[in-house]
Amino acid sequence: MKKTLRKVFSVISLPLRVLWEFHKGFELYYIQGVKWEEEELENIFALILFGDYIGLPHPPTELTLRLLPYVIRELYVMEEKSTKEVSMKTGWIGV
Repeated sequence: MKKTLRKVFSVISLPLRVLWEFHKGFELYYIQGVKWEEEELENIFALILFGDYIGLPHPPTELTLRLLPYVIRELYVMEEKSTKEVSMKTGWIGV
């Protein structure tokens, strides 16, 4: 009786387990995409605020100073990248 019950349970639970793993795979894929998009938006935000370093027009100084606390982490990342050796990833300007 127990063996029959286990067999029935495994047959029933197999499609559910497959669907659950399929769902987890998609969730992981989309979470990685969202994290990548967040990093790119942070890079764009920093580029808007500090674009004058590379010749882009920048927003008014007052606005830049008000937004500065939100990009402190980006400043540390830019500083870390600029002290590393030049590579394909960091680019020729080292940022």
